[in-house]
Amino acid sequence: MEQQRLILFIALSLVLFLIWGAWQREFSPHPVSPISQTSSGKIITSPPVSPVPGADVPVAETGSVGKGSSSFMPVSETQLVKRGQRIKVETDVFRIEIDTVGGDLRVVDLKKYPVSVDKPDHPFRLMKDGSEHLFIAQSGFTLRKSKPSMLSAAPNHTTNYQVVQTSYQLADGQNKLTAVLSWTSPEGVVFIKSYTFTRGSYLIDVAYSIKNPTRKDWVGNLYQQLQRTPIPKSEQPRFIHTYTGGVEYSPQDKYDKITFSDMEEGKLNKKVTGGWTAMIQHYFLAAWIPQADEAETFYSRYTPNPDRYTLGMKSDSSYRVKAGAEDRFTNRLFVGPKLPEILAKTAPGLDLTVDYGVLTILANPIYHVLKFIHNNIISNWGWAIIILTMMIKLAFYKLSEKSYKSMAQMRKLTPRIKQLKERYGDDKQKMGQAQMELFRKEKINPLGGCLPIVVQMPVFISLYWVLLESVELRQAPWILWIRDMSTADPYYVLPLLMGISMFIQQRLNPAPMDPIQAKLMMVLPFVFTVFFAFFPAGLVIYWVVNNTLSILQQWYITRVVIKA
Repeated sequence: MEQQRLILFIALSLVLFLIWGAWQREFSPHPVSPISQTSSGKIITSPPVSPVPGADVPVAETGSVGKGSSSFMPVSETQLVKRGQRIKVETDVFRIEIDTVGGDLRVVDLKKYPVSVDKPDHPFRLMKDGSEHLFIAQSGFTLRKSKPSMLSAAPNHTTNYQVVQTSYQLADGQNKLTAVLSWTSPEGVVFIKSYTFTRGSYLIDVAYSIKNPTRKDWVGNLYQQLQRTPIPKSEQPRFIHTYTGGVEYSPQDKYDKITFSDMEEGKLNKKVTGGWTAMIQHYFLAAWIPQADEAETFYSRYTPNPDRYTLGMKSDSSYRVKAGAEDRFTNRLFVGPKLPEILAKTAPGLDLTVDYGVLTILANPIYHVLKFIHNNIISNWGWAIIILTMMIKLAFYKLSEKSYKSMAQMRKLTPRIKQLKERYGDDKQKMGQAQMELFRKEKINPLGGCLPIVVQMPVFISLYWVLLESVELRQAPWILWIRDMSTADPYYVLPLLMGISMFIQQRLNPAPMDPIQAKLMMVLPFVFTVFFAFFPAGLVIYWVVNNTLSILQQWYITRVVIKA
């Protein structure tokens, strides 16, 4: 029957959707950092190499100085990052290391987000400068080709800064903390690079103060970039695929992904005012956010051996500090969790890094309802999911009622349809005509039971992405053995309950006439059980509750509503 075929098609499509996500995570190629092997067989990683000054810095072409007159061509990187002295900073939310080489932000530990529930004292390390997993934030200046009337030196991310303090601690009662680095050019221009941290905030103010005591003007262009390698496969969640890579936002084109493949195939070169660039991964991100009125050129770069990806921006307007004057230029760097409300307040479109895909228009309200339930009704994300599931079932009650009524009517017609099959044998055309005539006489729509399923599928997929992308569910407990709803059930209780509920639900529906279809339908609960054994517990909670409510609803409608 067409109804069973459509149900089977939808179920198989969902299985393929889950398989595709798992396959992308498990078997897609990942760049591997090269290693060398000694004669003794010991594996060693390539040591850091001191970069050639300016080799990987965006450079400006010769041209007149002035607003909007700057253009540049990023130069390819060929060296690993160099390490210098470390400045350690600790706030209520960060444990950070800044390197004197370039004044780069090299290490970021998120104190409120432990590595796992079993290691509450080990914060998650989002940014690092290791040989296998590199993720750092860099900034500096580029200069035009030297003119006699201009100074010819500026710090970039290969510059060795000086520091007077190597440790900073946000004290009790202190709201802000600033870490300072300095560099003086051969001509005597003093550059002060500072990072200002605010209590409770993941937004960092990154400023350059320039004091020019010379008799010449200093002119340069500020750039900021994020550089990283892909996340090692050993650190990626199994059977769950989420996007890791670059993203950029502009008021004109809105949110756009710049994948690692995009960076390999061609360089981004785009002029934007009022946008931002970021590198994102599951639950977390780092983003450079310039001043809203600053025109920037967004760029990307790929460096092989080892594979590194750079996404950044450079000011179109040249910054000028006149002879004998000083000035200050400030930008912002967000490093932290993907919390939609905080991101939306930080910059336009930054909340889109919580990536719900094409169903964002449905996923956003679902997320806000879920959060409202958690914040105002019950402070447990597991029970909040259950309440939300009940609300969704209630919203679709009338559609489900029509569906189950249609299924009940189809079940009553099953003996007559079998008689038609015996009468017409393999003549499918006459069999189909006879079935449609039977449905017309009995006033039954054979697809009536499938429409609610089709309508609810976008809602389910939206909720799937909400539960998968919400950092609030990371290490959030539910009850008893479920201590982290973002990881799989360690004892497989929820996946088994899901499989049982799915099997019961199928038994309540009319069996397909086609024996092959019937066998496939019987296999589906087992297939889903296996897949959901690796899925986050929060997702499986939703599915178990949804199936259970569907069973109760179907029983009530077929046993009470229809008979009444």
